[in-house]
Amino acid sequence: MSKKEAVEQKAWELLEGITKELSLVPVDAEYVKEGGEYFLRCYIDKDGGVMIDDCEAVSRRLDPLLDEADFIEDAYTLEVSSPGLGRQLKRPRDFAYASGREVELSLFRAVDGRKAYTGTLTASDDKTVAVLIDGEEKTFSKKDLAMIRLKFDF
Repeated sequence: MSKKEAVEQKAWELLEGITKELSLVPVDAEYVKEGGEYFLRCYIDKDGGVMIDDCEAVSRRLDPLLDEADFIEDAYTLEVSSPGLGRQLKRPRDFAYASGREVELSLFRAVDGRKAYTGTLTASDDKTVAVLIDGEEKTFSKKDLAMIRLKFDF
């Protein structure tokens, strides 16, 4: 396991406990370096959407736990936010969270004459995703997906 993966896994475990206490849904924890600075970004959600107060509550509880556990060697900035409307599904937990929800996906190569589909995510595993489209379940290889995300309407 890489340093990045180890940090993300430990942060995820802390995030899960906090979000459960606050009746929120943990979505992701990612540790990234951008412009020479490190960021620990924790994403949360709930029915009806996340408010700034939710992010603040998670941050206030998570920050001291991170300091106490002291598993991040680098100086970093903690950010807590919603996953955002256009966030792509990448990890197994992203797909688990999106199961039963409407998704948009685009393919590198056309299947049945189309490169873009919208439907309900019904299943996923390490290699495939199944989506119910117009009453028919279609299975796509993850390696053929250019993008898959939750569908949003304005």
